[in-house]
Amino acid sequence: MLVYFLKNQKISVITYRFYCVYLKKKMDSMIHKNVWETDQELFELMKKEKIRQESGLEMIASENFTSLSVLQCLSSCLHNKYSEGLPGQRYYGGNEYIDEIELLAQKRCLEAFRLNPEEWGCNVQPYSGSPANFAVYTGLIEPHGRIMGLDLPDGGHLTHGFFTNNKKISATSIFFESMPYKVKPDTGLIDYNKLAEDAKLFKPKIIIAGVSCYSRCLDYKKFREIADENNAYLFSDMAHISGLVAAGIIASPFEYSDVVSTTTHKTLRGPRAGVIFFRKGIKNIAKNGEKIMYDLENKINQAVFPGLQGGPHNHAIAGIATSMKQVTRPEFVTYQKQVIANAKRLCSQLQEFGYKISTGGTDVHMLLVDLRPVSLTGSKAEKILEEISIACNKNTVPGDRSAFNPSGIRLGTPALTTRGLKENDIDQVAAFIHKGLILAKEITIKSGPKLVDFKSTLENDDHFRKQISALKAEVEKFAQSFPIPGHENY
Repeated sequence: MLVYFLKNQKISVITYRFYCVYLKKKMDSMIHKNVWETDQELFELMKKEKIRQESGLEMIASENFTSLSVLQCLSSCLHNKYSEGLPGQRYYGGNEYIDEIELLAQKRCLEAFRLNPEEWGCNVQPYSGSPANFAVYTGLIEPHGRIMGLDLPDGGHLTHGFFTNNKKISATSIFFESMPYKVKPDTGLIDYNKLAEDAKLFKPKIIIAGVSCYSRCLDYKKFREIADENNAYLFSDMAHISGLVAAGIIASPFEYSDVVSTTTHKTLRGPRAGVIFFRKGIKNIAKNGEKIMYDLENKINQAVFPGLQGGPHNHAIAGIATSMKQVTRPEFVTYQKQVIANAKRLCSQLQEFGYKISTGGTDVHMLLVDLRPVSLTGSKAEKILEEISIACNKNTVPGDRSAFNPSGIRLGTPALTTRGLKENDIDQVAAFIHKGLILAKEITIKSGPKLVDFKSTLENDDHFRKQISALKAEVEKFAQSFPIPGHENY
């Protein structure tokens, strides 16, 4: 190739060598440059997303703004290291400091929830909440083992075994046998009596106490009683409420559960990752005095790796460690109290505007607005609010038949509270939401019931476009007065 190049390009070997050195230096310099220098196209999109976050109101209940220290962990050199296995049992060398970081994260997770390390352990390697939940099922029950979780249309999560009449939607319903429990249609509250009745017939190996859109505290004691009646594990998925639990302002699942999972990026305000907590030590004492021990630790650890995952994300584990340190600070408790105060205020304000709130209120960080009484769908409400820079998500309400055509919207206050909003500010947010939904009703009168026609009218009708633009400007001016942590640093 060199001979061909020299002959056809008519340059000397010395010139060619200089050219090779030049190319090498140019290529090497790429890894030392900023993204705005090496990839302007991507950086422009990143800037747009930053502006969207700063200019809008994030009300998706599962989202939050993490701290600067977590962001620094996520962009650190820890990202570079492979560390399959557990601390002290790695399959790669060079992990002495990674081991210390992971052990620190485990220690701080237990401290954040005031857990005795003799009675509880944890795995901080799950990539997020869904892999964490699947690891629990994989570790504790055989394939086709039976699980019972809250039905998704009633406020449960996909990973709690969701399926429809026509299709098994979640992998948890594909690989395990699932039977959902429900809420009472008239109150929106979990029907514990029916759960107990169905569990006696279904005989699940795991009962899941966890939610994705349910605004009341769970009765963990009742769940424990039902689990014991059926010789089942009680697995609590506290992904949404873990920050409130850590702050000690709502009931904790740890007193009654065998296993507890959580994400770390919702109310905990950490990185996008997951943690599994498991019981250790003495489970009970037999009549003959023999100590029966919990055997969950190895089962869960082996399910995470090598069962379901490869190398853990060490930068995220560091993010877990520093966020769990923040959890133990007094200001974190103050923050969580404000999260609930803001959610309750939002609930009461929307009720004053005439909206129906599922379960009649909220005990936590989120609420579910039932839009059927005002003749709106969740999809239309989500769309109009997005148009005026308010981010939420459409959601099923009790009685809905399809998750693809929901009748409500889910609203959460963790992200707004992180930005510093208090009750008086929430009043303004509720007013913005009300104005947006009124506009959606007016558009529906003109467009008719179909979502496609609604979107077309919204996008092409000059009269409505002017109203949307004016309201969007109001929302964005309001939102920009509240800072986002860490954003000034990148």
